[in-house]
Amino acid sequence: MQPENITLTNPLLQRSDLVKWVHEVLDAVNPFFKKDASRVDLANFTTHYGQSVASMEAFSRLLWGVTPLLAGGQEPAQFSFYVQAIKDGTNPTHADYWGEIGDYDQRVVEMAVYGLLLALAHNTLLPHFSEQEKTQLWQWLKRSETAVIPDNNWHFFPILVQVGFQQCGMPVNRDAIERHFAAMEHYWLGDGWYSDGPGRPRDYYISMGFHFYGLLYATLMADVDPERCATLRQRATVFASDFIHFFADDGAAIAFGRSLTYRFAQAAFWSAAAWAELDVFSPGVLKGIVLRHLRWWLQQQPYDRDGILSVGYSYPNLIMAEDYNAPGSPYWGLKTALVLALGEDSAFWQAEELPLPERGTPHTIPHAAQILVHQHHHLWMLTSGQLELNNFVNTEAKYCKFAYSTRFAFTIERGRFGLPHASPDSMLLLSEHDNYWRGRRECQDVVVSGNQIYSRWLPWHDVTVDSWLVASGDWQIRLHQIHTARSLDSAEGGFSLCNRPLPVQHCATGQSQLTGETDRSAIFCLSPRPRQGEVVLTPPNSNLLFADRAAVPLLRGALPAGKHLLISAVWAGDRADFNRASLPQVSINDRIVSICTAAGDTAVTLTVLP
Repeated sequence: MQPENITLTNPLLQRSDLVKWVHEVLDAVNPFFKKDASRVDLANFTTHYGQSVASMEAFSRLLWGVTPLLAGGQEPAQFSFYVQAIKDGTNPTHADYWGEIGDYDQRVVEMAVYGLLLALAHNTLLPHFSEQEKTQLWQWLKRSETAVIPDNNWHFFPILVQVGFQQCGMPVNRDAIERHFAAMEHYWLGDGWYSDGPGRPRDYYISMGFHFYGLLYATLMADVDPERCATLRQRATVFASDFIHFFADDGAAIAFGRSLTYRFAQAAFWSAAAWAELDVFSPGVLKGIVLRHLRWWLQQQPYDRDGILSVGYSYPNLIMAEDYNAPGSPYWGLKTALVLALGEDSAFWQAEELPLPERGTPHTIPHAAQILVHQHHHLWMLTSGQLELNNFVNTEAKYCKFAYSTRFAFTIERGRFGLPHASPDSMLLLSEHDNYWRGRRECQDVVVSGNQIYSRWLPWHDVTVDSWLVASGDWQIRLHQIHTARSLDSAEGGFSLCNRPLPVQHCATGQSQLTGETDRSAIFCLSPRPRQGEVVLTPPNSNLLFADRAAVPLLRGALPAGKHLLISAVWAGDRADFNRASLPQVSINDRIVSICTAAGDTAVTLTVLP
């Protein structure tokens, strides 16, 4: 059902189109504003931080769209409401006061946008405030300086508050800035990459968090803190040369990691790069990345019937949500609207939209343990070794699969009993003949070299799996050496297809293939002992891109106690592009495994353990 409040046919080609879209997104929320309150209630589900803070979050995240509008000279329809709500929320004597800050408080996250609002739009906002109201706003935001927060990207939120103070003439705590930057240096990895805290993942928080906020700081504080600002710009420049590989020609980005309900925040980095005039790609290329990405999202179903952004990915889906995804959380995606802070006469808006530049493939990112492959009409990624230590819902599905894709996304787990519920796509799953399945989770060791990634993982204390993932042309080669002290069943899946309309299945010894109207997904067994091909149907709402059941091609086999070598080749993409003759060939000589392309070129030679 098309929401009445959103123009899904918006071409999103020029600045006025984006202004119209942001206004529509904001206006759809207006009926849900509480009268005379500084909160917005959009639904009756909640998060670990409770309904009161969640409704404050919903109001605050709208400001990521409001702020660039104001900076660009436009006001939202409910501007007077926003002004009054901020006054009330920061007034300790008002019934709608947002309250005192506790440890690990979500309100610290939301304070960041108030820092940006003060930095970019104080001339529009603050004339509506009395001196007492300004003081109350400053005092409430100041609580971020000493708040106990997680040791991750949250350190940027108190910093952005201080940036706002600096830009609007309020007192600044420079010690707080230094302290929080010093904390984040502990997870700087080099070559443009951070981890999201010590030993934490390298996911979209690096782009929509660290570098997005870093570019805000580098631009707004260039005269105050020039050396650090130059460093932040240099780091973002290097990161851009990797991050451009996460986007496909049609605007889609790789579905990977947590917080995917923020949706078009995937491209927020590029908006910040354009706004900061970062010397990476031409304005036309940046414009193309941002607008194609937003157009791709307009082709999905991220709204409910009232035009409210839902929790989910390409459709409303609470099943894939983390425990911090509140009804208003998706509006963090409005960070990508930052380009509206650029005027119509800016280089970005004046440029002709350009396609993505030529990019080499495969592209290896050692610090993220990722390999990106640009296939015709299909962008996919091999990865190993990332794990979200907070154990949010579906951590294994979001971080620990062998491969992720713009075109086929991935399925999430619905339960451990039975393969259909166990999220088998792009995974090797093992069970003790009881239909309870375990896959890769924590890796003991990860090595990235050229076009391959090695990892070691232990699904049980007496079962060791050494996995090699190899990018060979459009093929994904997987080699698993398994040492097991127990008898196991194994199931290894390729990419999933939508089961409506029903894809044609071709299952036989050594292969499982699915052919849809436009897509094909296949997995072939290249092991010395062939496995049997099967197809598993997952429950509805398990694949992030489509709500219908997903069909997963599988290889099944028994593994008696002992040592085993499993080798498979995976292919997915346009059905017209599939060429069985291009299937790589494998030869095994003693402990040496050679994988060769159909043309006879050696893709990789592996020495397996004794």
